[in-house]
Amino acid sequence: MSYIQKQGKNTAWRVALMRNLTSELIVSERLEITETRAKELRKHLDKMVTLAKRGDLHARRQAASWLRNIEASSKEDVLQKLFTTIAKKYKDRDGGYTRILKLDNRKGDNAPMVIIELV
Repeated sequence: MSYIQKQGKNTAWRVALMRNLTSELIVSERLEITETRAKELRKHLDKMVTLAKRGDLHARRQAASWLRNIEASSKEDVLQKLFTTIAKKYKDRDGGYTRILKLDNRKGDNAPMVIIELV
């Protein structure tokens, strides 16, 4: 397929989906989604973790423009969690921040399901 998996939707829908999934994966550190979405999500999450490892103000603003402003816990939001806990966790790792584990196909439409998680 092309550079971006189109998934039969328009551009605004795809961008909103990836922004939401990226934010949700940072909060929960594990999601169960379809394989196509997981492969596309991996690209965006790797970019966010790389920005967090850089850690300067410009990187923080770039990440803030992509991520949704949801609370990760009562004390911190997604951006704070990304730049504090996740950036420290992967400071010595040069990529490959996610793991995709295959599951059985979904019951209703037989879509291949996976678990994507932070390594």
